[in-house]
Amino acid sequence: MASQGSEGLEEQLEEPEDTLRVSPAEEMPVEGPPALEEPEQEPLLLPWDRFSSWLHCICVVGFDLELGQAVEKTSICYLSFPDSNSGCLGDTQFCFRFRQAAGSKSSLGCFLDHFDRDAPVCLKVSGYYYGYVYFRQVRDKTLKRGYFQKSLVLISKLPYVTFFHSLLKLIAPEYFEKQEPFLEAACNDIDRWPTPCPGKILTLPIMGVVMKVTRFFFPFLCKILVSIVLPTVHEVDLFRCFHPVFFHIQMLWELVLLSEALVVMAPSPAESSDTVLALVSCISPLRYCSDFRPYFTIHDSEFKEYTTRTQAPPSVILGVTNPFFAKTLQHWPHIIRIGDMKQAGEMAKQMKVKKLKNLKTLDSKPGVYTAYKPFLNKDEDIIKQLQKGVQQKRPSAAQNAILRRYFLELTQSFIIPLERYVASLMPLQKSISPWKSPPQLRPFNQEEFMKTLEKAGPQLTSRLKGDWIGLYRQFLRSPNFDGWFRNRRKEMMQKLEALHLEALCEEDLQLRIQKHTEVETVDLVLKLKEKLTQAKKDQLPVKPGTLPKLQAHIESIILTLPEDLQGILHKPPSP
Repeated sequence: MASQGSEGLEEQLEEPEDTLRVSPAEEMPVEGPPALEEPEQEPLLLPWDRFSSWLHCICVVGFDLELGQAVEKTSICYLSFPDSNSGCLGDTQFCFRFRQAAGSKSSLGCFLDHFDRDAPVCLKVSGYYYGYVYFRQVRDKTLKRGYFQKSLVLISKLPYVTFFHSLLKLIAPEYFEKQEPFLEAACNDIDRWPTPCPGKILTLPIMGVVMKVTRFFFPFLCKILVSIVLPTVHEVDLFRCFHPVFFHIQMLWELVLLSEALVVMAPSPAESSDTVLALVSCISPLRYCSDFRPYFTIHDSEFKEYTTRTQAPPSVILGVTNPFFAKTLQHWPHIIRIGDMKQAGEMAKQMKVKKLKNLKTLDSKPGVYTAYKPFLNKDEDIIKQLQKGVQQKRPSAAQNAILRRYFLELTQSFIIPLERYVASLMPLQKSISPWKSPPQLRPFNQEEFMKTLEKAGPQLTSRLKGDWIGLYRQFLRSPNFDGWFRNRRKEMMQKLEALHLEALCEEDLQLRIQKHTEVETVDLVLKLKEKLTQAKKDQLPVKPGTLPKLQAHIESIILTLPEDLQGILHKPPSP
């Protein structure tokens, strides 16, 4: 198995003797054409920083019948191979997700904070790694097992599912043919890429091909003919993924919104991971704040934690393929059984929600097994619209766009009343005094919020009827609400800090310090310097020119002090 920058994976990655190790920072000098133009002040100090801003490491995992478990010591090794009865002959792509080891640091280092500040909710980095897998299994009579089995795995903290799968389609087949030299050359190309930056367009050359991503990246001038254009870096095809459970999409939206324990049983890791990712993304732009595992095996370190019957199942979405899980997870409240995904042009059969006791094995019929009763009435219009699209052979991309827009509007109708109420918790701007601490937000009052729904609820933007009040009450007890409110509260607190800073900059500080003693003036300088440092660190949303103006105020106050104090106050703070 090959890896680079693996300090964050020490518990998961162990190097067997026969594994290939690619360590670009040590083995491949930075040579070749000059780096392409990038924005100024980018914090790239060492060779392979660019590589590390995209990938934590690259793993090559092979199965050897003679070495057996000696090779497959780690969860990453198990997660890199299909664990099902489907055979998976040929090439298969899927992804998995696992926790970052406690106390470890990501190889992305200083890039993560900068990236997260501007990234949309769905692309924010969490305390998890993603593994993007390209698995090949072909017959080979020269091997005792009779098959060649190997996986190329990209490990990254970036949730760019579509992007990394597209990248693997380019480099994995070539790697299987040309081996180590090709992989080293690909690493070299990746190290010439600029760091990811949300909101812009990016063109990325890789082994003679150019990938162009049209969302969430920054401009990159390149006169090479663009070979592949990706309109998104992370979105999966919702219509294809939900096709097997087509008639239950609205109920699934509710289950994900409420962070219910949910397991997807599928015939292959590709279908398992795609379905889990589709479920998580169906509540966008709301962030899914619980854990989710696109591909989960019995070898995962959380296997006992997630399968115990001594407590209620956790708020997590699992994707599994091993028949063993049909019995182990039978006590879970909501189970989706996925058959082979049909082509988007085929009509899905209408299926009723089934009782959990009818799920005996993984070979049970496809469907949704749950006792859950949805809060909202079923929306027949979206079902008819998509069915009509199938009959008229509407392109899959169009069907996907219709379904994604439906979920987006449904989620927005649900979130807008919460956004409106939370905005009312902000103090009035006139209550902000430069010489007092910023005022506090009013606490969130559930009953007060419920009363606002009578006149300003989701009925203003959604045609759906049902028990919206009951849905909100359940949501307010979920991890998704907790995560959403924590984020909004942090944003509003930063806004209050920014308004306080702006009010401070408008004051005549020279006049103020005339009434101060020398000690009080020094104390003011230290406090202002601390606020300036914190404002830069937190990237507070202040008006342009506010921070330079505050810096000028500080300098002018320091000049009024004796020279010995001026020298002390001009010294940079110790780290």
